[in-house]
Amino acid sequence: MSTKPTTTDLEWTELDQRAVDTARVLAADAVQKVGNGHPGTAMSLAPAAYTLFQKVMRHDPADTNWVGRDRFVLSAGHSSLTLYTQLYLAGFGLELDDLESFRTWGSRTPGHPEYGHTPGVETTTGPLGQGVANAVGMAMAARYERGLFDPDAPQGESPFDHFIYAIAGDGCLQEGISSEASSMAGHQKLGNLILLWDDNHISIEGDTETAVSEDTVKRYEAYGWHVQRIAPKPDGDLDPHAIYNAIEAAKKVTDKPSFIAMRSIIAWPAPNAQNTEAAHGSALGDDEVAATKRVLGFDPEKSFDVAAEVLAHTRQALDRGAQAKAEWEKGYAAWRTASPERAAEYDRIAATELPSGWEEKLPVFEAGTGVATRAASGKVLQALGAVIPELWGGSADLAGSNNTTIDKTSSFLPADNPLPEANPYGRTIHFGIREHSMAAEMNGIALHGNTRIYGGTFLVFSDYMRNSVRLSALMHLPVTYVWTHDSIGLGEDGPTHQPVEHLASLRAIPGLNVVRPADANETAIAWREILKRYTKVYGKGAPHGLALTRQGVPTYEANEDAAKGGYVLFEAEGGAPEVILMGTGSEVHVAVEAREQLQAAGIPTRVVSMPCVEWFDEQDQGYRDSVLPPSVKARVSVEAGIGLTWHRFVGDAGRIVSLEHFGASADGKVLFREFGFTAENVAEAARESIAAAQR
Repeated sequence: MSTKPTTTDLEWTELDQRAVDTARVLAADAVQKVGNGHPGTAMSLAPAAYTLFQKVMRHDPADTNWVGRDRFVLSAGHSSLTLYTQLYLAGFGLELDDLESFRTWGSRTPGHPEYGHTPGVETTTGPLGQGVANAVGMAMAARYERGLFDPDAPQGESPFDHFIYAIAGDGCLQEGISSEASSMAGHQKLGNLILLWDDNHISIEGDTETAVSEDTVKRYEAYGWHVQRIAPKPDGDLDPHAIYNAIEAAKKVTDKPSFIAMRSIIAWPAPNAQNTEAAHGSALGDDEVAATKRVLGFDPEKSFDVAAEVLAHTRQALDRGAQAKAEWEKGYAAWRTASPERAAEYDRIAATELPSGWEEKLPVFEAGTGVATRAASGKVLQALGAVIPELWGGSADLAGSNNTTIDKTSSFLPADNPLPEANPYGRTIHFGIREHSMAAEMNGIALHGNTRIYGGTFLVFSDYMRNSVRLSALMHLPVTYVWTHDSIGLGEDGPTHQPVEHLASLRAIPGLNVVRPADANETAIAWREILKRYTKVYGKGAPHGLALTRQGVPTYEANEDAAKGGYVLFEAEGGAPEVILMGTGSEVHVAVEAREQLQAAGIPTRVVSMPCVEWFDEQDQGYRDSVLPPSVKARVSVEAGIGLTWHRFVGDAGRIVSLEHFGASADGKVLFREFGFTAENVAEAARESIAAAQR
């Protein structure tokens, strides 16, 4: 473990220190004005955040989408003012009135940083530990991006080389997701990742001795990280020289991620609030804010007071950013000249365009055959992998079950990994048994840009991932979750592995599209639609969850209307439909068999396949009414999960064939029979619905 360096190249002036102290009083003022928030961490972290934004990171505040920029993740998102004050000082577009309107309606400074809402915010953070995993995903994506466009450049000499910086707090490192992600980062030897730990020993319940006693630095050593611990200045304040030197040392370690432990005092230098749990999540109070300003040499009668010379000094970041970008562009132009084919590929991918002719590679499956939709998905991925190089992903140690291996000969692993397929720029990611961090890493990969990411596990384990999936939706991120073993049809593994409430629960997340295809051809069409929706033509992106079967299901003729989320699979014969049977996934064929019975009894019956409720809801009213005519009141839904989704579709006279309890350990066909997912039961439900509609 490294110790504090004794030399420094950091230039640190009185104006720099005044700017740090200005950030501190701005944080105190902002929380005091609104009456709530987290002032203490923003105050103590000001030297670290200022050093990053003003002395270390390569960024251009005037161009927050510059592909060559370093990324910054504030995992401790509750301390959003740590970030907002630096975005203001450096000239990212925030101004003083934005800080004055902190945590209020319509403000660009919400309580936790929100991606797409505030310029310079690289990810939405708040749920602790998520940002650590996002940063790991960004570092993975940066390496894969380099492999796509400039794999042979010497280390540090490619225009695609950059660093991912993150600040995490005690809470972040207590959450299990950060342990999963940190283990992954060490295993992957992500030398482009630098994590600073705010070791302030305070959480909401007080001193962290209440909950934690391990040696966190040794834990990160065990993960395979390069670790350093830096001491504060004698007065307890963070030492910017020590921080700068530690970062510079970390940047030189290219075969390990770096962990920098910074012992800090929360709310420093507030005379009475420092080192208290109250300073974590409460306003300091007028008297304490005034006392802090006196300590720092500010006028206690003034609020949001920023000296003109301080702002002029910090806004020089705009000039430095423009210069850094101009210098980077020289190398970028040289790369384009030397690598015209890769440059053309970069232009296509950066524009979120797909390769010409890619749709022709999609497999078409023969009607009448029995294919599990997870197997069909695997064939789609292998077919598209050869023509869409930016498409990559893997599984949480379930690749053989999820069928997520896009290339068996190429695994995303550091060069010295003993596996023969190891390739630092490989296509197939082995996320390990780390579902939660996998999802958050996927978010980080999507946020980084220039790749298309998917990741798989069993549908029942989406519970482990839920918070990250929710954040995918909140940020409108184009990630694809491949969730297989989607019902009691998985069979003998029993109720612990049989999802029942999951489809309805996931559909309850705003902005998440849950796609449960009925057969192999619907699966191919679903993948095609998902990939199309990643393009800028669609505006904001959206995450998708593919729910796929373990068991084989009948294959029907491909119908392009599957991309509309719901469509008529089989039309009623012998007149207008008297009843509509609608289903998803492996239950669609049960509805089809029930239709045959009803038709034989002289009851004209329509079957609607509804692979994606959210896509169907996007269609205009005319189309939706053409699929589900309002005049047909007799309706039956069939899905092997709780029926919560379907009440609005079946109406008052409708019937829902669902599973309102847990499953059991037995063959899948036995379970379908015992729990009522049979053609006979669905046909009987249809007759009941017809009778109810006639009353």
